[in-house]
Amino acid sequence: MENRPKTTVILAMTADGKIADFQRNAARFSSDIDQNHLEKQISLVDGVLFGAGTLKAFGTTIMVKDSEFLAHRKQNNQPSQPIHIVVSASGNIDDNLRFFSQPVPHWLMTTEKSTDNKTSKFEKVLTCAEIEAGKINLVEGFKTLKELGLNHLAIIGGGKLVANCLEQNLIDEFWLTICPYILGGKTAPTPVEGMGFLSSHAQKLELLSLEQIEQEIFLHYKVLSV
Repeated sequence: MENRPKTTVILAMTADGKIADFQRNAARFSSDIDQNHLEKQISLVDGVLFGAGTLKAFGTTIMVKDSEFLAHRKQNNQPSQPIHIVVSASGNIDDNLRFFSQPVPHWLMTTEKSTDNKTSKFEKVLTCAEIEAGKINLVEGFKTLKELGLNHLAIIGGGKLVANCLEQNLIDEFWLTICPYILGGKTAPTPVEGMGFLSSHAQKLELLSLEQIEQEIFLHYKVLSV
C-alpha cells in the first residue's frame, strides 16, 4: 500500500444484495442514519471516487455538511471537502449535471484515448493507460493520486468500479449497510459486478465490526491480502 492511498468502499445494499433496481435508478432506500454514516466516512478521507454510471444516476455527489465533521477536517488541516473524482474510461460526462455546481473539487480519471470527449468543467484530469478496452489501469491512477497527496480514498460505487479495483488488488476495507428491502432482478446491480471470481479464488474478508441501528445493519470488513 506504500505506492497508493488506503481505500474504503462504502455502499448501502438491500437484504438481497442490490445497490439499485433493475433500471439502475438512483438508490434511495437507505435511512437518514445511513446517510449520516456515509457523510462521516467521507469526512475522513482525502478523495471520493465513483464511476460515471453512479454520477449519472444521482447527478450529484455527497458533500460534508455536518458542523462536527467540518470542524474535525479543519482541525486536521484538511480542506472542507475532499476531492471528488469521477472514473470514466470514455471521459464522456454530461457537463450539465448539478454535480458541477457543487462546491467541491471536480477531478476526472480517464484514459489517454478520451481527450476528445472530456468536458472542460473538471479542474484536473488524470489520464491512465488501458489494461483492456474500457478498463482503466487503476494501479497507475492510484499511484498518481498518492503522489498528489491523497492518502485515503472512499469508493462509493458503482459495482463495476469496485470490481475493477478488487481485480487490481486496490481495496483495503468495505463498509456495507444492509437495508430492510428486497429489489430482486437478475440485472439489478450489486456491490461487485464485472466478470466475477471463481469460488476457489473468492476474495476473503475479515469482519471488523457489526452493528444494528434500528432496521439497518452496518458491516465493516477488512480485505485480506490475496
